[in-house]
Order: sequence, then structure tokens, then C-alpha cells
Amino acid sequence: MNQQATELKPPLKWAGGKRWLIPKLSHFWSKHRSTRLVEPFCGGLSVALGLLPDKALLNDVNPALINFYQQLQQGLSLDIALENDESLYYQHRALFNQLNQENKQQAKSAQLFYYLNRTGYNGLCRFNQSGGYNVPFGRYKNINYQRDFLHYQKQLNQWQFTQQDFAELAIEDDDFIYADPPYDVPFRQYSQQGFNWEDQERLAAWLSQHKGPVILSNQATTNIKKLYKSLNFKLLYLDAPRRISCKGNGRQVVKEVLALRGI
Repeated sequence: MNQQATELKPPLKWAGGKRWLIPKLSHFWSKHRSTRLVEPFCGGLSVALGLLPDKALLNDVNPALINFYQQLQQGLSLDIALENDESLYYQHRALFNQLNQENKQQAKSAQLFYYLNRTGYNGLCRFNQSGGYNVPFGRYKNINYQRDFLHYQKQLNQWQFTQQDFAELAIEDDDFIYADPPYDVPFRQYSQQGFNWEDQERLAAWLSQHKGPVILSNQATTNIKKLYKSLNFKLLYLDAPRRISCKGNGRQVVKEVLALRGI
């Protein structure tokens, strides 16, 4: 692996990102490096860029997110206006929603998605049930925007990106699956479809049927612990930082659970 690849940071701000979990995941991944990493919920890409697998299947139901990564594979650079300005933010948001919902101008849509991600409130990615991106303008004093993403292209071209339901993924028996779904908490509208308790149960059943190694992370709620214990997963508990608060003193440490099988 080249030195440049090891220095790649996630290109997006992502609420609930897992960079803090990489040392723990690396311990388990080290025994399976020759296999393919599969992430049904790839999110901000912190795990893939932290583990740097040679082969990866990276999926998310959020079409705007997957389009952004696919544009990085093609060598994305930005030529739109990038300013920390409220009026510009809502203009760009309106144009992004139009392009995203009409599935047009994917390169420009990816540029706008990056701008909204960096400029919007607290790194959130949120869509309403009509598919509209509805994160309000953020309150940052200064933002360091990036215009050139060519240094991501070589690494991301080794990986496959898909946008579909996790149950539709073409899984191989020896794949190493790391699943980081929306948490079992009231807010789950990271995509138009949302993710309810029935989806949590469906995911757990799907993971339990995989013949290879599996790690799932979620908030350690009573329901999640009961669900994965019932399917004979081994549970490990960790303190996880939470960074979804407008005030620093509201950002608390909460309990995270890792559910393991075949590790």
C-alpha cells in the first residue's frame, strides 16, 4: 500500500463516523486482510479508509452519497462557488435537490453535495420523506473547502460502490462484513427511506446467516442487545463519543455495542 493511501482522510464530515473505532476494528481485520471488506452502510467512508482493504464492496442506500464516491473515482474537482454564506447555501441546496431528485448532472450534484456537507449544520446528512435534503445552514466561523479530490481516485478505484438495500448485495461466503446501520434511536432519517425497527431485525437475521466474519456496531440499547444475543452474537461494549450537539458541553460519551460472529 502506498504512503499516499495511508494518509487519506474521509472527504466528508459525517455524524456518527467511526474513525475512533479503527484501532479496535484493525485488530479483528488483521486476521482477514486477504478477504473482501463489505460495508452495507459505508457512510462517511472512515472504516474503509482506515483499514485500506485491497478489495471492498461499499454500499449505502443514499444515492447522493454513492454518487459522490463514484465521482471521486472519476477524478472529481470543484468549480462551483464555495463560500460560507447563508444565501448561497440555500441556493445551492435548492439546485442540489433538483438535480438529485431528477438524477441529472451527477458531477455537479456531487460538487453541491460536498458543499452542503461542509457548510450545513453540524455535519448532518438528512433527507425528508420526499427525498429533499433539508439540513439548515451551519454556524461555522471558518471552513476550509477542498476543490481537488484527485488524490482519492487511485484508492477508490480499487473498490466497488453500490446503492441498494443491504439484502440485495452479492455477498461471498468469506467476505468480512462490517455493518454500521442507523442507530436504534429516534432520529433515523439519514435517507429518504429511513430505517425502522423492522429493518434492524431484518439486518440482524441477514448478518446471522453469513458464513464469514461479521461485526456490527450500534448504540447499546436494550432492544439491540436482546436482538443480537438471541442470534448468538458475541457482544463487546465500548464508550463511544457523540458529536451531534450544537454545544460542546452537550456532546456526551455513550455506550456502543459491537456484535461479533465468526471472528
